[in-house]
Amino acid sequence: MCGIAGIVSSKVTKDKAIVALQRMNNAIAHRGPDAEGIWDDNFAYFGHRRLSIIDLSDSGTQPLHSYDNRYVIIYNGELYNYKELRLQLQRAIQGTQEQPYFFKTQTDTEVVLAAYMRWGADCLQHFNGMFAFAIYDKQEKNIFIARDRMGIKPLYYSYQNNTLIFASELRAVLQSNLIEKKINQDALVDYLQYQTVHAPNTIINEVKMLLPGHYLTIENNEVKTCAYWQLEKNVNYASIGKSYEDICKDIRTLFYEAVERRLVADVPFGAFLSGGIDSSAIVGAMSKISSQQVKTFSVVFNESEFSESHYARIVSEKFRTDHHEIKLNPQDFLQQLPEALNAMDHPSGDGPNTYIVSKATKNAGITMALSGLGSDEIFCGYDIFKRSYKLEQQWWLNFVPRLLRVSGAAALTSFNKNIAVQKLAQILSKPQVNFNYAYPLSRQVLLDKQVKQLLQRNDLPMNSVYRFLRLLEFDDKNHRLSKYSIAEISTYMQNVLLRDTDQMSMASALEVRVPFLDYKLVEYVLGVSDKHKYPHTPKKLLTDSLQDLLPAEIINRKKMGFVLPWQLWMKNELKQFCEENLAELESIGFNQHAVNNLWKTFLKGDAQITWSRVWPLVTLGNWQKNIR
Repeated sequence: MCGIAGIVSSKVTKDKAIVALQRMNNAIAHRGPDAEGIWDDNFAYFGHRRLSIIDLSDSGTQPLHSYDNRYVIIYNGELYNYKELRLQLQRAIQGTQEQPYFFKTQTDTEVVLAAYMRWGADCLQHFNGMFAFAIYDKQEKNIFIARDRMGIKPLYYSYQNNTLIFASELRAVLQSNLIEKKINQDALVDYLQYQTVHAPNTIINEVKMLLPGHYLTIENNEVKTCAYWQLEKNVNYASIGKSYEDICKDIRTLFYEAVERRLVADVPFGAFLSGGIDSSAIVGAMSKISSQQVKTFSVVFNESEFSESHYARIVSEKFRTDHHEIKLNPQDFLQQLPEALNAMDHPSGDGPNTYIVSKATKNAGITMALSGLGSDEIFCGYDIFKRSYKLEQQWWLNFVPRLLRVSGAAALTSFNKNIAVQKLAQILSKPQVNFNYAYPLSRQVLLDKQVKQLLQRNDLPMNSVYRFLRLLEFDDKNHRLSKYSIAEISTYMQNVLLRDTDQMSMASALEVRVPFLDYKLVEYVLGVSDKHKYPHTPKKLLTDSLQDLLPAEIINRKKMGFVLPWQLWMKNELKQFCEENLAELESIGFNQHAVNNLWKTFLKGDAQITWSRVWPLVTLGNWQKNIR
């Protein structure tokens, strides 16, 4: 796992490009403390920061050149099937002109390069891993940039005036000083609604994010992006006609294979263990697969209402792991909060929790850790799955005239100002009562009326989540839960959870691998019908598939999450910090009067304005201050 940065241009002078590239590389030094590399040919300028995971020798230093010296690659990621591909690429194919590739290193980086030389863009169909990479053809002066299917590793880019700038982090692109740091006003709307900006857009006008499952080329002085894999078009329906028991066996096999693939490393590794279903399943599988004792890490609190230590210990004892409890009290967390926020690359309303756990895990000598991220999205672990399923059973509401529904909604909100009731009222007021209209409200942080006030706007662009659902070509009455999964994966998971996990773990040079997002497992589970996947109990399909790994106490425990006293902190210890950062928002177009009113309403304890509706504004102000 590493950081990459590059400039491709005939417009920028070499001296200016080298200075810009060095600044970009410095900006992502935290991602790769083991080595640094820079290369150019007066047209393409590549920078790399290395975090050594596979082949720790100097031969793995990048940028890496092909054996014939025609191609050069910079790569951030892990290719889990690189050993099988390496054997395949070392062989010539009889009856064709495909010749064996002569490897110089033991790295997965060179396998990616060799695969591209043999198959071109089709190489991506052969890869199982998480990655973002760029390959430059010195002979043809062509650039090829790609990102993994699930969007685990990020790739930001800007193309202006025939100049391409790209990097693993937004801050690196900005540090080039070759683009204007101008805020995208429509992206601000997205951020206020969802505490993130949905790809391909970013918070900056001239910067885009390459979508998951896409690659990028430049043709006729124009950037072209192409999808090589799309979630909704690659659902695997092999489970149709099988018994529930056989489906569980298939999932068990795919899960074990996903975990085993992610145990390939030449550095010490471990796993996050919260004591929930997801992390417990991963630790159990690791313990059965690995020949060495598994190291596990849990954050524990003295305060019982925050701590999950009891459940983590149950799992640790069952699988005899080398268990490490990272003891924190809320004040410890509070002290590290400014450091966590300063590590934030793209603004987000979440992330500090991951930063604290990652930093402590790295300090314990671990360079790679497995996480349970992704399980809730594919195994229906959130309440939104049941709520959405129930809503679509209430199709009869659409026979009630909209005018009557609007009147009923108004009456409802006049008696109850609760945010959940307000969202329900908005759903009833939509042209139709269905998933496509209801789901965008499910994770919306600030309602449209509040967004308009804060940004002094009379109208708003189309809601980004609604736009996604409107274009989604997946509507199968037997797989409604899969549609909900696709929505969760493509919006909240990819644009909040994965982005935050990458930026907060890599801030401490910790690589995080996510077995539940193995694309083969995801494709199969999405193909399982609702009758087998409906979560009558929490993530029933998963727990039934992995019964021997999950103690009853873990399956039946109440879902906690990482709970901390934010509401109290923001009114006391963090009050001045919050107010200083909220004051920064006026410089990027906010109505400061509306911001102050929102803050005062929160301080008064209004139930409609919880801490989670104000905190994203605080982090945005802090981020804006840091990029100036």
